[in-house]
Amino acid sequence: MANLSPMMQQYLDIKSQHKDHVLFFRLGDFYEMFFNDAINISKELELTLTGRDCGMPERAPMCGIPYHSSEGYIKKLIEKGYKVAICEQVENPADVTKGIVKREVIRVVTPGTVIENSLLSEEQNNYIASIIIDNKAFAICFADISTGDVYLTEQKTSNVSVEVITELSKFMPTEILFNENLVSLKEIGEFIKNKLSTVCEMYDNEVIENSVCINEILNHFKGQTLEDLSLTEKPLAMKALGGLINYVNKTQKNGAQRIVKVNIYKENQYMGIDITAKRNLEITKTMRSGEKRGTLLWVLDKTKTAMGKRYIRKALEQPLVSLSEITRRQNAVQELYQNSFIREELAEALTNVYDLERLMTRVVYGSVSPREIRALAFTISHLPKVKEIANRFQCNYLSDVNANLNTLEEVYALIDNAIVDEPPITLKDGGVIKTGFHSQLDEYRDLCNNAKGYIANIEEKQREETGIKNLKISYNRVFGYYIEVTKSNLDMVPETYIRKQTLANCERYITQELKDLETKVLSASDKIQALEAEIFDEIRKFVASKIDEIQQSASAIAKLDFILSLATVAQNNNYVCPTIQLSGEITIKDGRHPVVEQMLKDSLFVPNDTLLDNKENKMLIITGPNMAGKSTYMRQVAVITIMAQIGSFVPASSATISICDKIFTRVGASDDLAAGQSTFMVEMSEVAHILKNATSNSLVILDEIGRGTSTFDGMSIAKAVVSYIAQNKKLGCKTLFATHYHELTAMENEIEGVKNYNIAVKKRGDDITFLRKIIRGGADDSYGIEVAKLAGIPQAVVTHAKQILGELEHLNPEIKFVKNESKENDEIEFSQMSFESESNHIIIDKLNDLQIDTLTPIEALNVLYELKKLV
Repeated sequence: MANLSPMMQQYLDIKSQHKDHVLFFRLGDFYEMFFNDAINISKELELTLTGRDCGMPERAPMCGIPYHSSEGYIKKLIEKGYKVAICEQVENPADVTKGIVKREVIRVVTPGTVIENSLLSEEQNNYIASIIIDNKAFAICFADISTGDVYLTEQKTSNVSVEVITELSKFMPTEILFNENLVSLKEIGEFIKNKLSTVCEMYDNEVIENSVCINEILNHFKGQTLEDLSLTEKPLAMKALGGLINYVNKTQKNGAQRIVKVNIYKENQYMGIDITAKRNLEITKTMRSGEKRGTLLWVLDKTKTAMGKRYIRKALEQPLVSLSEITRRQNAVQELYQNSFIREELAEALTNVYDLERLMTRVVYGSVSPREIRALAFTISHLPKVKEIANRFQCNYLSDVNANLNTLEEVYALIDNAIVDEPPITLKDGGVIKTGFHSQLDEYRDLCNNAKGYIANIEEKQREETGIKNLKISYNRVFGYYIEVTKSNLDMVPETYIRKQTLANCERYITQELKDLETKVLSASDKIQALEAEIFDEIRKFVASKIDEIQQSASAIAKLDFILSLATVAQNNNYVCPTIQLSGEITIKDGRHPVVEQMLKDSLFVPNDTLLDNKENKMLIITGPNMAGKSTYMRQVAVITIMAQIGSFVPASSATISICDKIFTRVGASDDLAAGQSTFMVEMSEVAHILKNATSNSLVILDEIGRGTSTFDGMSIAKAVVSYIAQNKKLGCKTLFATHYHELTAMENEIEGVKNYNIAVKKRGDDITFLRKIIRGGADDSYGIEVAKLAGIPQAVVTHAKQILGELEHLNPEIKFVKNESKENDEIEFSQMSFESESNHIIIDKLNDLQIDTLTPIEALNVLYELKKLV
């Protein structure tokens, strides 16, 4: 260390305190990295690796980035799992007369503590989780410090691993803090490793001691007791919250100030939808591309604000299980659904509302820009209009929302009076504070803007007082401002003049008045910048002091936007309000898949009915060919159930939905190479998870079981699973089971509650037509070869396959297709016009001759009437 340069000694001293972080060390206009940081990060960010003399025999490896464009580089590092320590100059280099500029780490940026808008998606929360596990109990605290949302739960359970994984699946944190007891629970570790994109850190034991955590909590929530916070009988919850506050304070210095309220939720307060079900049902992102388009969120999200977008996503990921709360939301949607005028007014008003939650985070952190403060005022200026609209609401849910909506006039008045209408990007650019707001600032600006005028006034005044007509005031860098008097007028110079310089033909003087003005003028620019910063910080602190009111209003806006979106979608897509009950029955009339019907706008979506209960219709075995629509139908039932439990209307002509505590899915064939699992192993693992964790109030979707092994093994497993689920003594939950093992249809006569359904198909020779209709009874054929033909398999292969099938059925009659004995299927006839039949040539000719673009509405109806008579 003694041989190193002072700057490098300073760097290594700070780096020793942040060994696990990438240290961004501020040097002038750059953040520099040295030694191993430089070597590693130059590769990660594709930066040029250079060197710097530092007092060592060899130059220190070094790379750097411009400080003003650092956010993009930080984002890349955070996404790769790094933590970045930002080391800034904490004193003005101009004020340092000896030694080097003092530097300190002002913040550590981690995946769970990001607050910059450019590093975050406005549509979803960014949670950091704190997990404390002790024997058969655990507590988890989830916090989004970019919005101030905090959720805390403590639970006792016989299966800690399953319940912790369930909670992690709800919030999907990007960073996890945990105590050492989690290390021994390998199931949780595997889940975090394989299913979450997150970084982890283990607490030191002293950080989560009871006394330490209690002090952290009480110091943070000043004026509140543990009883006020509902933590008196929750020791693990105190540790989870206290440890999290400690971590945020340590990394963000003042970041925990954003946490002003803790929402404590209970076990089973929300429907359980694990990661597999979210993926298979495509709730928030598609399975294939991970996009929002093509998901349930895409259909329902017509929100106008960032707060509303986050709220509707959270609602879909955590549907309610409380009948009263669901009904309250439904009533709110119904009120807006029935009033298109209010919907349009509210939508227009919300369009002008910016992200209050994240703006306030930057206010609290002290990193808010003048433009962001002005954006805050712009948003607040539209709150009175939103409030005026909300005052018309009648239902309890919207009335409660309205009661929490504060118009924040005091905050708006201060910002509007103080900040210019179009402020610069940064405070350093100047011109942020309005003229007339602060008298001292106005005086400094006047000095800067009118310095020549002031000098001219003094010059004129001195000429009159001394009688020296050619007296003039000039300026140079050595003496500053001075009065110049020619030799011929020296006898008229007053005694108050102080001689500064003698020249051949004149003398130069200064006066106290001139020096005072010089001091003011020359320092005015610096004083303007300093005073503007001081005034701006006072405004920021005042706004920050209103965090409770602003957070409350932001939450109200989010809920309003959420309800407005559901009402708008219900009206636009012809949804109906479902009846919510606890009987266990799900009855859907003319149900439609909300996503598929939107993706296939130009095609007819065939609606289907559903009857499920915990008695005679608890398991529906669905058979039929691939591509016929079995999977769409089953997912449709699950998606409609989720929609109903967030308070949304649903795509059907009518629906009665009983509340489900959990939804499980087992869909499709995929392997998990990262975890070293084959397709069949993944399938069996998912089935095992369902059988262990489903309850009689759950809804289970099983799309093919046993396909990844031999026919008899697979069929045996499938039959055993059906038997286990269908029996009330074992599980007895509502289940939709699609299968190609037609032998399973015989179970309708063996197990109570099992019913056979199939997808109707029309077959003519070797051609088949999918009618997309679910009907009672088992399928009468497998149609595998016909589907292969539809998919484009060459005719030679199709013909050969039929020959092979005939040989197999002849040699092995015992495996020939088992036809369903149900007569219900035979009673349903489907007619579909064939455009190839001779009798319909007249209709085809008429259609070809039609000039559709020139038809009037009346003429179109007449043509339709004629065609109908011909059919």
